[in-house]
Amino acid sequence: MQKADLVRVFVRGGIISPGDFLKMIHTANELGTSYIHLGSRQDVLFPLKNKNLETLATTFKAIDTEYDTDGEEFQNVVSSYPALDVMPTTHWLASHNYHYILDTFDYKPKLKINITDPVQSLVPLFTGNINFVASSHDNYWYLYLRFSEIDVKPWCAPDLIYGYDLARVARAIEEINPVKSELKYPEIYQKAKEITTPNTQPVEQELDYPEATTPYYEGMNRVVGGKYWLGLYWRNNKFTINFLKALCQLCLDTNIGKICLTPWKSIIVKGIAEKDRLSWEKLLGKYGINIRHSSLELNWHLPVLDEEALEIKNYLVRALDKQDISTYGLSFSVKTKHMALFTSVAIEKTKKEKPNDPDTFNILYSKDFNPNLSEYFYYAKNVPKETLPPLLIELSYKYYDQLEVRKTSDPVDTVEGTPKKQHRKYQCSSCLTVYDEKYGDPESEIAAGTSFLKLPEDYNCPVCESPKSAFKLI
Repeated sequence: MQKADLVRVFVRGGIISPGDFLKMIHTANELGTSYIHLGSRQDVLFPLKNKNLETLATTFKAIDTEYDTDGEEFQNVVSSYPALDVMPTTHWLASHNYHYILDTFDYKPKLKINITDPVQSLVPLFTGNINFVASSHDNYWYLYLRFSEIDVKPWCAPDLIYGYDLARVARAIEEINPVKSELKYPEIYQKAKEITTPNTQPVEQELDYPEATTPYYEGMNRVVGGKYWLGLYWRNNKFTINFLKALCQLCLDTNIGKICLTPWKSIIVKGIAEKDRLSWEKLLGKYGINIRHSSLELNWHLPVLDEEALEIKNYLVRALDKQDISTYGLSFSVKTKHMALFTSVAIEKTKKEKPNDPDTFNILYSKDFNPNLSEYFYYAKNVPKETLPPLLIELSYKYYDQLEVRKTSDPVDTVEGTPKKQHRKYQCSSCLTVYDEKYGDPESEIAAGTSFLKLPEDYNCPVCESPKSAFKLI
C-alpha cells in the first residue's frame, strides 16, 4: 500500500478533541478499516477501502478538519503543543499561544510548516520548509526557511516575527512559490515582509540550541497539580479502531478536552485526574496495551507504511538488546526512501547498482549528536546489515566519549583567560524554586554542573515535589 491509497487527516498542531477524534475513527471504520496510522507530521492516515468520498466530506466538514486523498499535495501544520506539561518549556509559552496561532492558519498549506519550542525535544525544529521557533521574547518567533535538502542548514531571517502574524507570513511565502522561483532566501523573506508588513523586531542573538535528548513519550507520568499524562505507542503503528473508540469515550467521560499526536507516532493524553487513574489502567489492561517499552524500542523514527524499514529496525533492536547495550540519549531512524531526518543517528539504505547486488547501508550521525544542528556526518558507508549492530555499538561509545569531553573541556573566557561554562536555570512552575545547573541539587545527589536535560525523568522539585516537566527555562 502507498500513501496515495490512504486518507491523510491534518490534525493541525497535533491537537484534536476526543469528540472529533471519535467521529474520525467511526468514519474510518465505516470506510472499511480496523486501524489507523499516525504520520510524522502529526497527521492521521487510514486505508480508503470503501471509496465513499461523500462520507469523508460530510465527517470532516462537521469537525472542521482538512483531509487529503491525493498523496502529498497538502501538508499539516506541526506544533510542539504536545510537549507542554511533558517537557520543560520556554517561559512564556502556554497553550493559548499555540491555539491562537494555529487558529490563524485559515488556509490549506502546500508547504510544511513547523511551530516549535526549542527547549523541548519531542517535536523536531527544522523538518518543515517554513519553521517558526520560539525566541526568549514573549510571542516573538525566529523564522527559518529550507526548501531543499541540498541546503545543509536552514536559513534564519534577520527579524523575529510576532506570533499572530506567522500565518500571514507563511501564506505570503507560499504564494511567492519559493520552490520553483529562483529567488534566494533573503529575497523571498523580504518580498513576503513587504506583502504582509508583520510586527517584527531584529534578531539580536542566535537561537540557543539545548542539548539534544531523546524524548520520553510513553507511560503514566505525574505532572503539576497531581494530574497525569499518558503516552501510548504501538510498535507496528497500527492503532486499532476498537481501542481508540474506548480511549475517546473515556476522555469524554473524564472531562479530558484534548488528545495530542506526536511525530514519534504516539498518542499523548494530558490532564488525567488521580481519581480517574484506575479507570485508565483498567482500559490499558482490557486491551492489553504495553506502556513499558525499552528505550531501545522507543527511540526510533520510521516512515509510515515502510515494512522494510520496520523489519530493519526490529532486527537492530533485537541485536542490540542481546548485547545489553545502552543507547540512552540517542535516537535512530531508518531511511529507505526520501525522508527528513530528525534523529541523532540514521541508518540509510544505499541504492543498488545492479538488482541482484546485496543490500548495503550507510550510518550517519548528527553534529554533536544534536539533530537540530541539521548537519550529518558519515560514520560508515556501504556496509552489510550484519555489521550494523557492532558499528552502532561503536558509535554509541563515541557519543558517550564526546559527552565526557564536552563536560571536562569548558570554553575559555577570552577576556579573563579563565574557564567559563554556560549554565542554564530552570524554575518550578508550582513553587518557583530554581534549578541552577551550576550548582546542581546536592540534596537529591545531583552533582554541580549537571545539565537539567540530563536529570532522570523521575526527578522532582526538592521543595514541592512537582515533576521535572513542571520546570521552565528562565
